[in-house]
Amino acid sequence: MRKILHLLFALAFCAQARAQTSAPAQPRLVVVISIDQFRYDYLVRFRPYFVAGGFERLLSGGADYEACHYRHAVTKTAPGHATILSGVHADVHGIVGNDWLDRSDWHQMQSVEDPDSPIVGADPQTVHSPGGLLESRSGRSPRNFLAVTVGDQLKLRFGNGCRVIAISNKDRAAILMGGKLADAAYWLENDRFISSRYYLPALPSWAQQFNSERRVQKYFGVVWNRLLRPQVYDSVQGPDDAPGESVVSGLDRTFPKRIDGGKAEIGPDFYDAFDISPYSSDLLGAFAGGVIRGEKLGTHAATDLLCISFSQIDHVGHAYGPDSHEIMDSVLRLDRTLAELLDQIDKEVGLGKCVVVLTADHGASPLPERILAMNRGIPAGRLDNAAIDRLVDAAMVAAFGPAPDGDFWCRRDNFGYTLHPSALKARGVDIRRAESVVKAALLGYPAIAAVYTAEELGEPAEGDSMLAMSRRSFHPGRSTDVEFVMKPYFMDRSPFGTNHGTPWDYDTHVPLVWFGAGVPRGLHPEAVAVEDLAPTLSALLGIPRPPRARGRQLF
Repeated sequence: MRKILHLLFALAFCAQARAQTSAPAQPRLVVVISIDQFRYDYLVRFRPYFVAGGFERLLSGGADYEACHYRHAVTKTAPGHATILSGVHADVHGIVGNDWLDRSDWHQMQSVEDPDSPIVGADPQTVHSPGGLLESRSGRSPRNFLAVTVGDQLKLRFGNGCRVIAISNKDRAAILMGGKLADAAYWLENDRFISSRYYLPALPSWAQQFNSERRVQKYFGVVWNRLLRPQVYDSVQGPDDAPGESVVSGLDRTFPKRIDGGKAEIGPDFYDAFDISPYSSDLLGAFAGGVIRGEKLGTHAATDLLCISFSQIDHVGHAYGPDSHEIMDSVLRLDRTLAELLDQIDKEVGLGKCVVVLTADHGASPLPERILAMNRGIPAGRLDNAAIDRLVDAAMVAAFGPAPDGDFWCRRDNFGYTLHPSALKARGVDIRRAESVVKAALLGYPAIAAVYTAEELGEPAEGDSMLAMSRRSFHPGRSTDVEFVMKPYFMDRSPFGTNHGTPWDYDTHVPLVWFGAGVPRGLHPEAVAVEDLAPTLSALLGIPRPPRARGRQLF
């Protein structure tokens, strides 16, 4: 019996030793990459032209989940980035759009707006956003973000033993990926990367040095041309000049394009043109290298997390659409930027000690003019926003009379309308009755597929119906009182370019590619969701998943 017990103990000890030696070590660095407005099919249609070390390295050496979708309806930049590392949707994280109507004073609040967190690294009075000069509202922080991210869980577990850094061309992308406890978030503003006092009293010396090199100005007057022969782009994307494409910031609809904003001197138009050009991705890639070196990522006691969101694909996509030469060339150039970045990570840390996750915040719709040009009877078009406003206003006046003097019945906000409480109170109108009037009016507009009231959207979301997806995008007090969904291939952007923000496949289908230590290789055809990223990464790091994260662990 004693010999048998000794043998059993020996076998148990060997099994434990094998388990300990075969268990993968914790990665030294995790890099989560989001590409703004990057449809999954870009990985398929442009793959023959990728270099070996960029997207192809991740696809062939990692796990490619080819059927990954968002399960919320309002597929905008801020809600997407808020979901990526929290595993929840706007009904929990509260980021219902890039901006929303603040009912306390009826101004359009930016998703990461925080006047109490002034800008660091630039004069706040000169900071601008795509919506215009922000002036006193130029402070930035995750104050409006109501969820917890994987990075927050890392900081709660390891404190100063790890670093969590987020960077992007856009403020909201960096801030929302980083979460509440990030050590820093940086984003590009004109010619420099900046942050806010929420994170830092001043930019670190390595970031100041990067900005002092004035790299953006060096691109003034540079000519953007295609990497490959024009015939290659013609065969994949069709003609260079297509109906519905934009002329914007001095950039014509066809190649070549001079990056000067159409002006003789550097100014706001040049910075806008630079944002649209692929050189802004090159700059962010270089800044990512500066972060890795400056923050000594991959050398701390616990796993470090670097979040990177490349925004240029979104800018160029809005202007030219997903079937343009511009989008193809931008993806091919980003592929080469990623290859250089991955090479640097391999040199500085070792890719074998890292995990890389690639995804996107949303996709994009084809240009409606392209669809209509095929003349095959598929409905497509652009919404007349002014006409919709008149339709809603007329319905309210017909039902309840004119709004009180100096007041208004409702105000448009993204894909919906918010009713004004003072006008309803003055006329004795029940808000549910007013919602039904607005809903009926919107359903009378031919390009609208569905309309939901706040009462309908306030129920729990179950399944993947359009209503369930809309419920995941709804947050009381921030969302509108009546929300609508456009029919497929219709958009609210006019008169040129494309947009996103719907529950249709072209907006929800994005990449989810895993690469590195502990990741099983292969192509995975099963349906997964972006909300699965946070639980999976948490399990890989051996930390608790973010509270209320709904997704499942993929491996």
